Amino acid sequence: MEEDQLEKFVVAYLKKKGFKQAEHAFQEELQQHQSKNNSSSSISTNSITDPDFAKHLLSFSELENVPARYQDGYSKLRSWTYSSLDLYKHELLRVLYPVFIHCFMDLVVKGHIQEARTFFNSFREDHEMMHSRDLQKLEGVLSPSHLEEMEFAHSLRHSKVKIKICQYSYELLLQYLHKTQLTIMLGIINEHINFQVSPGQPISISDDAEVVTLIGSSQDEATLINQKEIQWGLLEDSLEERLEKSGVLLSDSEKAEGETKEGELDENKKRSVEGGKQGSSTKKLKKDKAASATGKTGRPEANAVITAPRVKPELALPVISTEVEKSILEDLRNRVQLSSVSLPSVNFYTFINTHNGLNCSSISHDGSLVAGGFSDSSLKVWDMAKLGQEAVGSVLQGENDTTSSEHVLGSNSGKRSYTLFQGHLGPVYSATFSPLGDFLLSSSADSTVRLWSTTMNANLVCYKGHNYPVWDVQFSPLGHYFASASHDRTARIWSMDRIQPLRIMAGHLSDVDCVQWHVNCNYIATGSSDKTVRLWDVQSGECVRIFIGHRSMVLSLAMSSDGRYMASGDEDGVIMMWDLSSGRCVTPLMGHTSCVWSLAFSCEGSLLASGSADCTVKLWDVTASTKVPRTEENKSGNTNRLRSLRTLPTKSSPVYALRFSRRNLLFAAGVLSKSV
Repeated sequence: MEEDQLEKFVVAYLKKKGFKQAEHAFQEELQQHQSKNNSSSSISTNSITDPDFAKHLLSFSELENVPARYQDGYSKLRSWTYSSLDLYKHELLRVLYPVFIHCFMDLVVKGHIQEARTFFNSFREDHEMMHSRDLQKLEGVLSPSHLEEMEFAHSLRHSKVKIKICQYSYELLLQYLHKTQLTIMLGIINEHINFQVSPGQPISISDDAEVVTLIGSSQDEATLINQKEIQWGLLEDSLEERLEKSGVLLSDSEKAEGETKEGELDENKKRSVEGGKQGSSTKKLKKDKAASATGKTGRPEANAVITAPRVKPELALPVISTEVEKSILEDLRNRVQLSSVSLPSVNFYTFINTHNGLNCSSISHDGSLVAGGFSDSSLKVWDMAKLGQEAVGSVLQGENDTTSSEHVLGSNSGKRSYTLFQGHLGPVYSATFSPLGDFLLSSSADSTVRLWSTTMNANLVCYKGHNYPVWDVQFSPLGHYFASASHDRTARIWSMDRIQPLRIMAGHLSDVDCVQWHVNCNYIATGSSDKTVRLWDVQSGECVRIFIGHRSMVLSLAMSSDGRYMASGDEDGVIMMWDLSSGRCVTPLMGHTSCVWSLAFSCEGSLLASGSADCTVKLWDVTASTKVPRTEENKSGNTNRLRSLRTLPTKSSPVYALRFSRRNLLFAAGVLSKSV
């Protein structure tokens, strides 16, 4: 072998290994050697051109580029992991998935496309159950440029995975990697995994949501952020607080039953659905609910809201008129107390003849208006008072004390039964009513948010600021302010009277898919395709909490009425209940088999309703799941922390939207889908 060729191999090897000092010293030595050669040609190089040594060095430098090394190294690591003791196996298995995807991406980056496909197909079955969505995304990678363009792959390559593991499992893994000299596997683990090593035995609960998480540039980023202080209580001098102080809040079931009758008569004039459209059926349901809710079941849950701490608003809040305030107070007085033994009435609106064009749905706070956003860029609003005069859908009687009624929207009756709003230049992805129902917001693929008047049936403002499609928009609990979430990885806070955003929340690693206001209007929560949920301070625009645990994109959010808990639903059908003060997952709720598109807490916070693409509405017992401390559950080994109270299946309608009225009637909306 020629001397200069040998020198190139040595330089290439030093660069590959990152030995910069050695490379620099070697380059200097080469320069000195060349200068000596120029002055004297009598230097013998027989000692460094030994054929055997050159051959060995050449083979060692090329060894790193052999794709079979990845296949062989991962196969050995996999076999060793599966043959480990059962006590440590479930912890060691967590390492395989990140090693698997980085082996695949490394092969693609180095240009070994065919070998990468073979490797991917050989071991993908091991991870199909837990990471099927991720594997479907990586399946389409056919070149290094695909990795650069794919947002998911880019975030994986530039982030680290945090894995919780016990000390002994960690030492076993390192000992095996050094003993077998699996340098490629060791390099991948060192570069892309951060171990959070804990003393003692392995974690007994293997379904802990935080054992494997994707983190950003720093392992301690989420921990530091979650140490910030937040004020999760209710606003001072709220209507509920005033009602409680005046002593007119319902104290027993008899009072609830008596006032329900009067309340329903007034509702016939103001709100057609809760009092008028269901007629005597709704009255009977309200009475049955009040009669079945005993003082023991009703009062503790109501007190959860009353005893929540009070905080001052950080935003200038709108003034509520006296007439509106009286109407809200009347609803609060006649609110039905819900519990695990007193479930809500459910009113379901079904869209038909949409031809797969419906993207979103929204229901006003009193259920009198229903909006639908469509792929043809249109927004349609149905008034239940007008619809009820023409035709009413069938009433379905459920078992026990949970009743559901169904109204059909979109039927062909010749005369148009809805109000058409046109103005967007792309599909409408989200819509939300103001608390009083007089305004409607919509967001679209045209990267804008539009404000509509439901009284004048006209577009008032077009808000421009996002650079890409806006996936979600939500009014604040008191109106005037609203928040939007976009494909540009940001969420923005707006006010109705300004065309520019007041705050921009940036920090997510991927699309911001959903947004939700805290009940005190001082915070907003955002759910993202990066599988995290973040809580932001609306005054400073800073991220004050990062909630890590979901294994797929987060699609829906809801805040409890006392402001302490938050629920988030993801693409896999998993719902997680979070404690805002600590930033930890209180309990995962498992039961849905498809995407959770909508979540809603009851007004007193005792129940959580979830709507899914699996054509069901589920009711969960929030009180039971949050009362048991997590430490006690760990000691007892009880991993089934959820309590599903009831599953309400639809005929064939994925659930798009849920809303509890102020009187605790549950509204839901979905589209009839023959393909489900």
